[in-house]
Amino acid sequence: MAATAPTLPRKSLIQRLLNPGLTWSEYIWAYIFVLPWLIGFLSFIAGPMLVSLYLSFTKYDLVMAPWVGLANWERLFQDGLMRKSLWNTGYYVLIGVPLNTIEALWAAILLTRPIRGQNFFRTALYIPSVVPGVANIILWLWLLNPDFGLVNSILSSFGIEGPLWFQSVTWSKPSFILITLFSVGTQMVIFVAGIKNIPQSLYEAAEIDGAGRWGSFRHITVPMLSPVIFFNLVVSMIGAFQVFTSAFIATDGRGGPVESTLFYVLYLYKNAWLYFKMGYASTLAWLLFLIVVAMTGIQFWIARRWVHYEA
Repeated sequence: MAATAPTLPRKSLIQRLLNPGLTWSEYIWAYIFVLPWLIGFLSFIAGPMLVSLYLSFTKYDLVMAPWVGLANWERLFQDGLMRKSLWNTGYYVLIGVPLNTIEALWAAILLTRPIRGQNFFRTALYIPSVVPGVANIILWLWLLNPDFGLVNSILSSFGIEGPLWFQSVTWSKPSFILITLFSVGTQMVIFVAGIKNIPQSLYEAAEIDGAGRWGSFRHITVPMLSPVIFFNLVVSMIGAFQVFTSAFIATDGRGGPVESTLFYVLYLYKNAWLYFKMGYASTLAWLLFLIVVAMTGIQFWIARRWVHYEA
């Protein structure tokens, strides 16, 4: 008589759907260990997000929250300052993020070469990225002061009249982009790690084939680093859309000359904590969330054409 295969204990439908590889006791213990993070996520992220979604349909002013339906959302399309703040933020993102990524990549390539004092230069380039935002912008307010700032003093010694920087409609947004160019340490460190993971044999083979530095960079470094470049672009873009501290301190919360640096989150803050229009501020927050999700989705869609993974 043929031997029959041993029968395994049947799992419930819920257990098979949730995690077919764990027993109930393992499943319960797994959730016990993840429970502290789960409580924090529900209490401080998911919960406030759902509350703000509800408030976006109300006229909440810290006292009452009457339901107004889509009135706040209709107001978005009629708000000139909202469009202005969105334009300022878009300008900052579309110009600042690529420049930051290119600079961080360039610095990482230089700092992976065998040069004397390599660790010193890595540290020197990384330190500005860990300086607190308030201290950093106060330092730059002094450096870019149009009357006695160090930058304009150096320019004047060469016979160049320095701009008004934060006090100029033309130069206010470029001033903030200039500040970010000195805080690319985090991206640089990620690029350095990515470059060190590229097999040296690829460069040796390219050198044998007669490829120069530009050819090796174009056909080896960039394709092999494309996942790292993509990661830095996405993270930097999300962070750039939330620019607030530097603009708030540099312009005393006013948004610069003629609202030229009234960035989106600064405008959101003013509606929430200066005008106490919490309902409308919640609507602004959700619009920003949808914009960031859409921009991230577009980047993921485009990434299929230029990001190359080893698998």
